[in-house]
Amino acid sequence: MGKNNKPKKGQEVKIIAGKYKGQVGKVLNVFPKDDKVIIENINVAKRHVKPNQQNQTGGIINKEKPIHISNVRVVENG
Repeated sequence: MGKNNKPKKGQEVKIIAGKYKGQVGKVLNVFPKDDKVIIENINVAKRHVKPNQQNQTGGIINKEKPIHISNVRVVENG
């Protein structure tokens, strides 16, 4: 077990601080410059979007927002 135990894309992590403390999820994206991660179905916000070429109807979508890397810990399996 090394000191550099930063989460990587696809790993399971547990939130250790904040509003979602105790929840476990899979890392979808990592932003090393900002020290933030996006976790599946955690810190979800509703976003109002206008119709455009990709999304013809527009409407309200759910979007995961980033969480600071210090608030998560990698879950060790095994």
